[in-house]
Amino acid sequence: APVVNGEIPGGNSVISGSFEIEEAKDLANVLVAGKMPVPTRIVEEEVVGPTLGQEAVNKGLVSIFIGFLIIILFMIGYYSTSGWVANLAVLLNMIMILGVLVQFDAVLTLPGIAGIVLTIGMAVDANVLINERVKDELRIGRPLLAATEEGYRAASVSILDANITTLLAGIVLLLFGVGPIKGFAFTLVAGIFTSLFTSVLVTRMLIDGRLRKGKSFKFFTGFSKDLFKNVNYDFVSKRKIAYIVSTIFIGAGIVSMFVRGFDYGIDFKGGWTYVVEFDKSVQSAQVRDALTAPLGGNAPEVKVYGGNNSLQITTPYLIDDPSENAAEKVEQAVTQGLGKLGAKYEVKSSAKVGPTIASDIKQSAIYSVIIAMAAIFLYILARFRKWQYSVGAILAVVHDTLVILTVYTLFKDFMPFSLDIDQNFIAAVLTIVGFSVND
Repeated sequence: APVVNGEIPGGNSVISGSFEIEEAKDLANVLVAGKMPVPTRIVEEEVVGPTLGQEAVNKGLVSIFIGFLIIILFMIGYYSTSGWVANLAVLLNMIMILGVLVQFDAVLTLPGIAGIVLTIGMAVDANVLINERVKDELRIGRPLLAATEEGYRAASVSILDANITTLLAGIVLLLFGVGPIKGFAFTLVAGIFTSLFTSVLVTRMLIDGRLRKGKSFKFFTGFSKDLFKNVNYDFVSKRKIAYIVSTIFIGAGIVSMFVRGFDYGIDFKGGWTYVVEFDKSVQSAQVRDALTAPLGGNAPEVKVYGGNNSLQITTPYLIDDPSENAAEKVEQAVTQGLGKLGAKYEVKSSAKVGPTIASDIKQSAIYSVIIAMAAIFLYILARFRKWQYSVGAILAVVHDTLVILTVYTLFKDFMPFSLDIDQNFIAAVLTIVGFSVND
């Protein structure tokens, strides 16, 4: 039989085998005639109802607005005039990110909105570093213009290191992530470049322009001027307490990972999921019992999804069925089971992830974490020329990641919301990795 070695990604391939000349010609004629059937099978699909889609957009916009408003008030109340400049830079940063998304026709998903929120935090973080360094220079008696120049010079090194490490994690997500993770990674990478431009260059231009005209400019308010002056918290002396607490908590988590495991979303195990909103309160156990028989005797996972009497139903029923009407069969089974409850309902969204896609996502998640850690390790080694710094940073990252995993395995049955391991979780963990290295 002819053999095609590997996938056919670009429409070209090589067929090899032990053929006679006539056999090869016959095979070529068959291919040219177009008689080689290439059936398609949908391995992943998602349907989102208009009400749920609009709700997701609204919540995303509200979260950005509230976060931005808190930042504006804090920066003005803490840094006075420089706080106003920082706020203008953050606003410009948001406009530039949205401009980049439009230019590349990028789709703004919920993970993408999370990437924007993260870059807002990073932009403000850069301005905080600059302002605090300027305040240090002012405390030792430097003139305002000289203090500003030295503050920017000294803070820029730390800002670059922090952004480069996060950029490494973002690039790894772009290269190895799949699905919504790419949306998160794209906004993160774009936001890093725009935040560097606005935080370091734009704010410097605005401040320098005002100072050279002889206008007044403040980097603190009466409240913040001496707030942390001469403060010394001896964290290192408490390290043994921290060792004990972390060891006990993470140890319990590791045991739980082997004994209780995690709740994996369909992204990692494959299956069908439905978000259903009822017109009255319905218990998860009731829905599970009603659906068990129609779904082949296997009880589905039923979890509370947000509020408004919404539940998320997940089942592996017929996920390996290659027939075209498999989705219709599953939907009929779910409809049959929900009909027993005597409550009106609306299916707000549905999704299917085939087992092959789930395997790809799991593999890409593992590769993403390992490669991101290796890239960060090498960057710190090259930057500071001490392997001890790289090892220390990686240990800190591993510690922080294990804490998150421990939370997800210990509290998965006690929280009023889902603690599933899915694509969004991986994006969040890699964000934590970036922040941990920045620290």
